[in-house]
Amino acid sequence: MIRALLVDDEQPARDRLRRLLDEVADVEIAGEAEDGERAMEEIARLAPDLVFLDIQMPGCTGMEVAASLPSPRPHIIFCTAFDQYAVDAFELSAVDYLLKPVNRARLGQALERVRGGLKSDEAIEKATLAAAPPARFLARRGSAYRVVPAREVLCFVSEDGVTKLYATDQHYWMSPTLNDLEARLDPRQFFRISRAAIVNLDSVREVAPTAGGHGEVTLKDGSKHEVSRRRFKELTEKLGG
Repeated sequence: MIRALLVDDEQPARDRLRRLLDEVADVEIAGEAEDGERAMEEIARLAPDLVFLDIQMPGCTGMEVAASLPSPRPHIIFCTAFDQYAVDAFELSAVDYLLKPVNRARLGQALERVRGGLKSDEAIEKATLAAAPPARFLARRGSAYRVVPAREVLCFVSEDGVTKLYATDQHYWMSPTLNDLEARLDPRQFFRISRAAIVNLDSVREVAPTAGGHGEVTLKDGSKHEVSRRRFKELTEKLGG
């Protein structure tokens, strides 16, 4: 059974797709989302096999959602009224790109591609993908979202239970906790210096010991962050190695 999530800011579009999928025996609709932010929450909660994803939505576009998904990720079928995003969609490894209004024939072809992907050596594929750390992050500032490349991240900091991403040009807010991020990040590039912060090792400009065996790092933007006593030695080894 293929568990699918429908993402579109227009209820009539979701209703039409639901009616078409109700005719398909091996597809179960696990849920719906009306915008990109809700889509990311539902993908994390439901872990669907397949996401039907609109592109132009308020706040966070379908492209930004797809770019931010961690591995292993669900299969993506973009459903949109616009054809100019097709190249970008396939660069994000979309299974198919359907133009609205979606018809039965094209939907059937797209689902066959999904079935073929699910029948492949999924265990090996997922293990490979799971080993690949994220190359970009979706973060929010106000009502707008931005995809931040990993190389532009200075650090992640937990403030009042919310994760703050500091980039080279600005700071943003993210949903994942530091524990979630630590499990996904490349340990060769990122290091958790305390319960409250993870730094990009390439952004560290200076590191110095402080009282009680603790330490302090200074990043490229001049900001300073405390290093816990038990992590200070490992940090210096990583920077030196």
